[in-house]
Parts: sequence; structure tokens; C-alpha cells
Amino acid sequence: MTRSLARFSLTACFALLAGLMLVSSADAANWAEKMFSDTKHDFRVVGRGTKAEYKFEFRNLYEETVHVQGVRSSCGCTTPTVSKDTLQTHETSSIVATLNTSTFIGQKAATVTVIFDQPYYAEVQLQVSGFIRTDVTFDPPEVDFGQCKSGEMKEQDITITHRGNPSWRLTDVRSHCDDFAVKLEQPIVQPNMVQYKMRVRMKDTMPEGEIRERLTLVSNDSKFPTIEMGIAGMIRPTISVSPAAVSLGTAESGQTVSKRLLVRGEEPFAISEVRCPDDRFSFEIPEGKKKLHFLEMKFTGGDEPDRVAQRIEIVTDLQGGKTAQCVATGTVK
Repeated sequence: MTRSLARFSLTACFALLAGLMLVSSADAANWAEKMFSDTKHDFRVVGRGTKAEYKFEFRNLYEETVHVQGVRSSCGCTTPTVSKDTLQTHETSSIVATLNTSTFIGQKAATVTVIFDQPYYAEVQLQVSGFIRTDVTFDPPEVDFGQCKSGEMKEQDITITHRGNPSWRLTDVRSHCDDFAVKLEQPIVQPNMVQYKMRVRMKDTMPEGEIRERLTLVSNDSKFPTIEMGIAGMIRPTISVSPAAVSLGTAESGQTVSKRLLVRGEEPFAISEVRCPDDRFSFEIPEGKKKLHFLEMKFTGGDEPDRVAQRIEIVTDLQGGKTAQCVATGTVK
């Protein structure tokens, strides 16, 4: 059974606090920091020119709209951007911190400040650090598999170059994900350079969703024994629904609000059922197998004022009973 999503009203919480005491700046910052899954990231040791990017994800846990006014970094070694600056209830976004490995070297650290101006002013500080080597480069700078179908296998070749010590050797390559296999060829050694060819294979077991993994290369360098390399890509979901966040708006008691959901698949499918624990929702399930279905959803407001936040699960006849989910939010007055 799908459970109701938790929801909180910042306005109500702040009003309660204001009735007891003045709301401090620490209280204001705390509501914003609670949205982040983590606030620190260490890139560890990376090569010159390597793509080093990390996403600090956050979710709007509240009933009010959240808005990011801006982001800034304490050091030019890190460039921050926001993927989406306005979030409705339960929507997600991320602060993308990029380590500028082409223009900076050595140990670097930065504080990324995220500034919120809605529903209340707050600042959240994210910590980023890493060490950029000048003697190791990757070509291309990142393993990027791009967009892939679920169950698809892909390979990419990487050239690893070390300049300086001709005795430098790679002794191991460690994948932090079982869905990758790595093959390292014998090194090409020249007086001032050691070069390796590495093949990274993505297995057909890679789960759906965004790929954000890394490889750790282990060398005989006693000072810097490891170096990191990123792996990126996207496994397209077999089944998806749009919009993923449905706004019902404000409904009067007894009023019915209708919405149309677009359900898309990689291959023809039928919708078996739609699961929602709230009996105020009803659905008109289309018949037949198609790659594209329009699903009619209706919500009828009850007699009592209420805040609505429900997860809706669409079940298909695809192998394994593949499902897609969306969230419906609104208000009954």
C-alpha cells in the first residue's frame, strides 16, 4: 500500500515559534538545510582537465513554494549552478558544484553558499574539496555513456597519460558499482611518459535512472596512490509518466478536478491498474497496448478542508510489472 507523503507548513511552524519567541537566523537556516541529503563532498585526487562534478540534491519538504535566489562560491576553483530554482511541494533540484580542473592545480577547497528568498530567507553552505594533479590526464575527461535504453550494454575507451616518472604504473582499477567491467591494457612506456588504454563496459544490469559513479585508479605512486575518474550517463526508464508532479490547485468541497497524465513506454504496453490509497481519486484506464497512453485522473474534494499530497503508482503488463509514479498535490477548502 502506498503511504501518504509527509508534508509540513513552514508558515504554521514559524507562526508557532513566533508565538513563543523570536525566530532566530539559525532557525531560518535550519529549515533550508533539512532539504539537502548531504552538504559536503570530497573529489579526492583527480587529473588535470578531468570532469569533476557533484550534485547536491535537495527536495522541497514543505507546502510553500521554495525559491533559490542565487548561489556563490568562495573560490574560483569551484563553479556552482542550480538545476531548477523554483520548487513546488515534493519537487527536487540540485546544486551542481564543478571543480575547475583545467585552470587550478593542487589542493583546493570552496564553500558554496545557496541563498533562498522564498518562503523565508535562508542560506545553506556546502563544502567542496579536492586535489588536482598536473601529471595525469584522461582522454576523454570523463566516461560518458549518454542516453541508453534499459538493458543496453555500452563500451568506452579512455587514454590515461602520466608525464614524468617512467616507472609510474597502474596496479589496479576499482569500480564502485558492480554494473561496470574495466579492462586495462599493457602500458606504453616512453622516456618521460607512461600511457594506458582502458576500456570501460557498462553491463545490461545497470538500473534505470541517472548514472553518477566513479572509478578509482590505484598506482605505485606512494605520495598519491589513487586518482578518481567520473562515470556519467542516463538509463532511460522503461516506463515514465508526465507530469511527474501534478498540481490539483485549490478545490471547493465536492468539486471535481480532472487532469490528464501522459504515460510513455519504450515498447507497447497496457496499463494493468492504478494504485492510490486515497479514494477521492479515480482513474479512467485506457485499453490496449500502445507506447503512449493518456490516463484520465479525477479528484473530488471532501467535506473537510485538507492538504492533499498523494503518490500515484501506474502498473503495467511489462515484464516484472514495471511501474511509473507521480505525485499529486493540492488543497481542499
